Amino acid sequence: MNEREITGVIVDAGHGGVDSGAVNGNIYEKNFNLQAAEYIYDRLRELGIPAKMTREEDVNLPKNERIAKVRELYPLDESVLLISNHMNAGGET
Repeated sequence: MNEREITGVIVDAGHGGVDSGAVNGNIYEKNFNLQAAEYIYDRLRELGIPAKMTREEDVNLPKNERIAKVRELYPLDESVLLISNHMNAGGET
């Protein structure tokens, strides 16, 4: 097994800005994604693991800009882990 050391983590808070993701009343997926990303980022830093976030506030990051941001944070580094948070809505059973 070829094991690689992780040199960093990118934490991506999905959606944001005008892209709210799933919505139920006044609950917006983009807000939960950002809260989860902030928690993960803070915990990684507490553990001494280098981490960066794609967004730290409620801003719109279209797909091409999100990809560019990831590449900007850690250019073409295969030893970086990307965590992208999405909390999709499900239907009733």
